[in-house]
Amino acid sequence: MKVKLLFTYTLSSNLEVPMETGWGLPEDLLAIAEDLQHKNRGKNFEFIDELGVTWSKKELIKLQKKWEAEPTDITVYFDGTFQRDSLLAGLGVVIYYKKGPEQWRVRANQVVEQLTNNNEAEFAALKFGMQLLEDLGVKYQRCRIRGDSLVVLNQLSGEWPCYEDELHRWIERIEKKRKELSVQFQFEPIHRNKNREADQLAKQAVEGKNIYSHSRIDT
Repeated sequence: MKVKLLFTYTLSSNLEVPMETGWGLPEDLLAIAEDLQHKNRGKNFEFIDELGVTWSKKELIKLQKKWEAEPTDITVYFDGTFQRDSLLAGLGVVIYYKKGPEQWRVRANQVVEQLTNNNEAEFAALKFGMQLLEDLGVKYQRCRIRGDSLVVLNQLSGEWPCYEDELHRWIERIEKKRKELSVQFQFEPIHRNKNREADQLAKQAVEGKNIYSHSRIDT
């Protein structure tokens, strides 16, 4: 998450100027606020995040401490596959994140019915990924979303229009969950060769292999 700092800059006892910074990391702008306050050069500190949520200095400090035990630096890989003969869809998701100095990874898949094509399977895979983020306790974070489906990434970002009712419903479901988690998406299209983990999980799902692992990555 990035924030802006809004504050009143005190030049003298008779001259005060409202100011606003650019976007920055919470810890950096908190340090600036502390320095200004220590030098009696600033007051009325307020922070606003990318979702428009406003935080006081005290609230943001409390949130920072909470983040120390929660996932940060999150990257979600997703992929979906659809079998026309069996009408089964496989969903594969890999999530990389940090908790403090440690790097963690979640690998999971799921098989679902009642989908009609591969595009639906791709949307369903990302929705599955959103549920996994919720299970991890992710809130107020910027999440990198990586996949090889340009339909999903470009329609979710608004770059491409969506004319299919069923896909539009998936967009609404994903957007609803995004708002519930107060997260920001950073869409990053990748070549399918760089999405092999999620692709393999999706294929294993339709083969009847249920996979879930959550482990620390040794570096």
